[in-house]
Amino acid sequence: MPANEPPPTALGPLGSSRADASAGTGHLLDVGAVYDLHGPELFRYSHRLLRDRARAEEAVQDTFVRAWRHQQQWDATIASQRTWLFSIAHNVCIDMIRSSQARPPLADGPGRDPVVASEPTLEAAMDGWLVEEALRRIREDQRNAIVETYLRGRSYGEVARATGVNEATLRSRVFYGLKALRVAMEELGWTP
Repeated sequence: MPANEPPPTALGPLGSSRADASAGTGHLLDVGAVYDLHGPELFRYSHRLLRDRARAEEAVQDTFVRAWRHQQQWDATIASQRTWLFSIAHNVCIDMIRSSQARPPLADGPGRDPVVASEPTLEAAMDGWLVEEALRRIREDQRNAIVETYLRGRSYGEVARATGVNEATLRSRVFYGLKALRVAMEELGWTP
């Protein structure tokens, strides 16, 4: 096999080899393998946005249907398959959130006030995705320090004892991690 050719197991558009994808054939070879590779992550992502298991499952299914229908549009030189699928999933979830916000709330039985759904707003969902993606882009030790102290609300001393890291080192990781997080968020389009 030539040095510049990807290994035969590399997946292109929904299971086709990258060689097939670059040739423009876009044949659907193994959707199951692509689902096995990305399905669980797409479900977790959709579930965090939608906060409903059934709707998250529907979103993942719709993501793969849209990807299958438009597989010829995926370009490996622009984005990885994972990134492409997550962008589709994101659009599916936003569509679902918007459609649920456009519907009038259902009444909770006769004579009762309508139940207001605990749907995240579009802006809250976008902010959550932005922070989550930015956290993925910083160093793991800094990410863990920020998650434990800021997001889980644990004290520096408690986290230091639990991890075996000096408290001063932990504070340093949080300090530099927050700086790196801000840069990552700005790269993703966040403006202060």
